[in-house]
Amino acid sequence: MTILPYALGICVIAVTISMLLCLFRLVIGPSIVDRLLALDTLFLNATCLIVILGIYWSITTMFEGALLVAMLGFVSTAALARYFTTGHVVD
Repeated sequence: MTILPYALGICVIAVTISMLLCLFRLVIGPSIVDRLLALDTLFLNATCLIVILGIYWSITTMFEGALLVAMLGFVSTAALARYFTTGHVVD
């Protein structure tokens, strides 16, 4: 008997709870910086969830999806941070 499915199930539950807490901070956040950090953490948690589900379901294409989500998260966080600090994204 292997322990991997149980460990992955616990990981999915933990990451899902973390995503719900990040979503709460994104909606209720007192400042724009808190909301931006919550969005960045939400992208990170989504990437982790996709990787965990890819391992659980043994689907290798899920890892490519995780890379796409990670790149989208990085670019959107950088663009939003630049917009909130300078007022424009591109010089």
